[in-house]
Amino acid sequence: MQITEVESFPIQIPLETPVSFSNRTLTYRDHAITYVRTDEGHEGVGYSLGYDGAGLIADAVNDLLEPLLVGEDPRDTERLWHEMYDGNVQIGRHGLFLRAISTVDIALWDVKAKAAGEPLYKLLGGHADAVPSYGSGGYYRDEKGHEGLRAEMRRYLDKGHDVVKMKVGRKSVQEEEARVAAVRDEIGDDVTLLLDGNGVYPNTTEAVRACRAFEPYDPYFIEEPVMIDRVDTMAEVNDALSYPVATGELEGTRHQFANLVDSGAATILQPDVTVCGGITEWLKIAHYASAYDVPIAPHYNWNIHASLLGAIENGLWIEYFYRDMDVKVFDDVVEEPLAPDDDGMIPLPDQPGHGVPLDKDALAEYRL
Repeated sequence: MQITEVESFPIQIPLETPVSFSNRTLTYRDHAITYVRTDEGHEGVGYSLGYDGAGLIADAVNDLLEPLLVGEDPRDTERLWHEMYDGNVQIGRHGLFLRAISTVDIALWDVKAKAAGEPLYKLLGGHADAVPSYGSGGYYRDEKGHEGLRAEMRRYLDKGHDVVKMKVGRKSVQEEEARVAAVRDEIGDDVTLLLDGNGVYPNTTEAVRACRAFEPYDPYFIEEPVMIDRVDTMAEVNDALSYPVATGELEGTRHQFANLVDSGAATILQPDVTVCGGITEWLKIAHYASAYDVPIAPHYNWNIHASLLGAIENGLWIEYFYRDMDVKVFDDVVEEPLAPDDDGMIPLPDQPGHGVPLDKDALAEYRL
């Protein structure tokens, strides 16, 4: 089998109203979409969030990665990953270029699983046929006060989730404590509460001050209390709190994740397959973590992450966003989006491939 074509392009899906987290306001979501096609008729697809850079990610795929891949066997995922990474190491170890590699690698594994006639999670190990999810939200909107926040969290409980997540850090510590207190009051003591700061706090003192204010409300973890590059600061925060730090959604390869664990900066890892280098690298991160009993709770992208979590022994939860919350909108271009059942479990797709075929008419509508 040979790769005959690699095609990548950006899409942009508008939000109905602006939405904010601690340090950013969004009016749309852009993604880079990558297709890998073969001489035997197999087609695989991968993707990544762009954060205004989807066009640059697509250009990196088309200009620098496709020439390396055409004529190669798409099943040689380990070798091709190193061809892409090592061959561009001077410009591509992190960030945008690693996202480009991620989109290609995901598409290669889609082809590989289709050629094998196996669902991806079975091909990778088949640890579970369904994985637990949590209701993720708690974003900021101008018209959304405590009652709106309570109603949102109540909706997640009514849908069967026993784990929920909310954003913190956009407002003062006192205001944020009141928001967290309102959510805990609404969900009761038996529901697991997760917090996400998106790297908002500038130093150890500010992060610890805020996170300790949340301690009476029994959060299970605080995600990204400080920017991910500040590993020593993250470790100080993790050490100072009675509940752990989780991080990794913006992190790169296994080497960066090993540094997070070795330095004590993270107790729970959140690798994103569309960011860290694709499925090939995501598996290395997850298996490394399993050697230290470190749980994996991947960031966003439930359609692909559900199958990955179903293939490993140390999976924790899948992050799930309801489409009508108008925060994550990628399901608009997915043919058959995955969704939790009444118990908050996501059944894994059983068709060959990774199970995330995209709607080509919708892609054409949103293509830039």
